[in-house]
Amino acid sequence: MQNRITDSEEQIDRTTTASICNAIGERLRQNLRPESTALPSRLQALLDEMRHQDRQSAAEA
Repeated sequence: MQNRITDSEEQIDRTTTASICNAIGERLRQNLRPESTALPSRLQALLDEMRHQDRQSAAEA
């Protein structure tokens, strides 16, 4: 499968490409807000334990 950009005679400049990437990133941030996607309880427990261990390591240093 060929890349459509190389098949086309028109090229997108860096400014336009950056704007498109920023717009996609912003849309993803809006649609995938952390509070809207709750983690499974086991994964949340593992993250909490990791934070706890990080705090203990920092306190010991």
